[in-house]
Amino acid sequence: VLDNALQGRSSTSFEHPVHTKAGKRLDMLLSTTCRRDVNGEIMGVVGVGSDITDRKNAQSATAQMASDMRTLLDTLNVLVFGIDTEGRVNEWN
Repeated sequence: VLDNALQGRSSTSFEHPVHTKAGKRLDMLLSTTCRRDVNGEIMGVVGVGSDITDRKNAQSATAQMASDMRTLLDTLNVLVFGIDTEGRVNEWN
């Protein structure tokens, strides 16, 4: 990512895991771009990172919960169904 920025190619919304000094893993959303002088020559890189660990964990937990719920519904010995606001059956096991 940094090499690309030094070549003038910006990277936006690049997910990358990092580890803290304490060994904790963090999921980071990174963006980089080159820094230019008044003549337009590349003189460095500017980078911004956001910790998205909590968001990724929440997405994973939600996906697991949905999978568990689907498994439960698919293995029940009774009919379970959903009806939308128009009165149409839109989900069943």
